[in-house]
Amino acid sequence: MSPRNTARKPSVGEPEFEHNDVSKTLHDPTRVDKELSQFISVTAVDLSPERNKELLRKIDKHVMPVAVITCLLQALTQSTLPFASIMGLVEDTGMRTANGSVSQEYSWLTTSVYIVMLVAEYPQNYIISKVPLGKYLGFCLFAEGILVGSHAASMNFTGLLIGRCLLGVFEAAAQPCLVLLCVMWYRREEQIIRMTLWYMMSGAQQIFGGVLAYCFMFISHGPLHTWQWWFIFFGILLASFGGFVMYWLPDSPMRAKCFTDQEKRDMIERLRDNQTGIQNRTFKYEQAIEALLDPQVWAYCVINFCTTLPTAGLASFANIIIKSFGYSAKNSQLLAMPLGLYIIIILLSSAWLARRTRQSIWVMLGFLTLSFVGTALLMTLPNESVSQRIGLIICYYITFSFWSTTALGLSLLSRNIAGQTKKTITLTMTFIMWAVGNAIGPQVFLAWDGPRYYIAFATHLGCYSLLTLTIVSLRWYLKRQNMLRDNLALAGIEEANKQDTSRSFDDLTDRENLSFRYVY
Repeated sequence: MSPRNTARKPSVGEPEFEHNDVSKTLHDPTRVDKELSQFISVTAVDLSPERNKELLRKIDKHVMPVAVITCLLQALTQSTLPFASIMGLVEDTGMRTANGSVSQEYSWLTTSVYIVMLVAEYPQNYIISKVPLGKYLGFCLFAEGILVGSHAASMNFTGLLIGRCLLGVFEAAAQPCLVLLCVMWYRREEQIIRMTLWYMMSGAQQIFGGVLAYCFMFISHGPLHTWQWWFIFFGILLASFGGFVMYWLPDSPMRAKCFTDQEKRDMIERLRDNQTGIQNRTFKYEQAIEALLDPQVWAYCVINFCTTLPTAGLASFANIIIKSFGYSAKNSQLLAMPLGLYIIIILLSSAWLARRTRQSIWVMLGFLTLSFVGTALLMTLPNESVSQRIGLIICYYITFSFWSTTALGLSLLSRNIAGQTKKTITLTMTFIMWAVGNAIGPQVFLAWDGPRYYIAFATHLGCYSLLTLTIVSLRWYLKRQNMLRDNLALAGIEEANKQDTSRSFDDLTDRENLSFRYVY
């Protein structure tokens, strides 16, 4: 009789979890990835704090620079269009209407990227699960650079649209690669601050992008327009970095030529307590079905949608909105810089609070409240004096407080979803919703509703309301799951003991592994 059939049955009133009578010292060889199996220990190995710190420093040296700069360049790439919009791109490509407003075609240049990403997300996630991660990330960055540079050759809406659509194919790979990098190299408690550092680059790009855009505004002569030089510069930068990533970034702890075999074993061992696995290239249909039926997966989908819809619109129309307050084009570029600093402060403080209190969701709610306030004031304050214009700028900055929800939400996903196939499907689903939100975001900024865009900001308030309901429900659900598993452990079911890490590398999902505990 199989172990599953000999497992203790729950008594009346006891939560009906499926559980296995597993050995505390042996892994199931049929479930462990073949490449991974060469480096894992049969029993848990205690690593000293000194050894762990030494390994973490080595990991950070090879992974963090690539991850941080990738996020910075991705953010800068996504902002090239908004910055170019006030460098003459709109006029030179015929996207200015007769009454002087920006045509709806401009919105479609952003939306088109995310529609393509919506289609490309699952194929990209499938490819990522099968190929060397570092090499593929570098290749996609290189291809993005070529496509961004080619924008300079487009002198009409059609040409730009084609370039933007092709760009979306390769942009779809970046975020899933970064999430898997985090899961593959870092402990759960280490992931919050590192994911936050990555997301901080979205704030840093406002500063770097603002300075660079301001400098490019002084290019007024030569064979090319200012915005064309802008795209060429970023194309070269991105392609060059993509080549570097292919050379520098290890594909996995098992394939890292920069580490000794003993270091590889210890790096894998330090992730045992994660119980989320590292790598498995076998597609498991039961895990895919579980992902589709798991309420927490759908909660992450809603979080992604409700945060990216406002982000996409605010990012695409950032310079246009600021300019509408009465500032010049050059000053609008500079005023984007304090926003970057505010985003960095928000992300750092939210990560610090989440790690210190171990209450990520309550921290998310606190910062989300600021977005409600900022958006409401942005809709109601008049724009008739210098002081009011300053007030509007401050309110505009405050609306971005919800970005803490984006970063912490992604860290919850990486820490709470186990099983490689389930993780792949979850990433696909959430990033599809990410693409949907980004595609819709610019479209709610209607040309006839400018320059205050009341409909867009009212839509954002609706997103924040749905987001609040979702994350409160998610916290209740995750807390309840932990409580049910604790009850199983108290009832004597050994595999529900949260100290049991014997199946950490067996590619079990968070639902299959009863010793797994959710964080919230």
